[in-house]
Amino acid sequence: MSLLGMTVSYLLFCLLHFVQFVLAITVCGLYGVDLQRARSQGKYIDGKWVYAEVVGGLAALTAILYLIPFILRFAVITIWSFVLFVLWIALFGLFGSMYIHEDPEGNGDIQRMKNAVWVDLVNALLWLIGFIGSAAYWWTHRDRRSRFTGRAKLGRNASTRSTAWTA
Repeated sequence: MSLLGMTVSYLLFCLLHFVQFVLAITVCGLYGVDLQRARSQGKYIDGKWVYAEVVGGLAALTAILYLIPFILRFAVITIWSFVLFVLWIALFGLFGSMYIHEDPEGNGDIQRMKNAVWVDLVNALLWLIGFIGSAAYWWTHRDRRSRFTGRAKLGRNASTRSTAWTA
């Protein structure tokens, strides 16, 4: 099934990467507020917030690049998706330990950071889904060749071992 020559799996990957992009930009905005405030007041800029911006920026750039057709066919894409998942989990753990149990008591900045922590978790889960999906896509679409010479291309369901000789 295809829509204008695009398969359903490609359209689902596009939707996933678009949501990843939107949430990464959201994280950049949520953490960027504190960085801008600290910069304008001449205060110390904490590396934790810089880390959040770097992870958000890398994720946004990666999500845009993943929209290029056929880029998911490379194994390194799957590895990079897993690296981004780990970075998001680290970000969630870092800010989650700071803000999940914090009582905002009407403070909008603390409430914003509590919300940002949950957006971090959703980002991590989306990158995990992307990792699993790209690994499955790569496994089913990889270029398979015969075992001994490597010259023959094998089909999707072909085995690299022959159990019986047929003439």
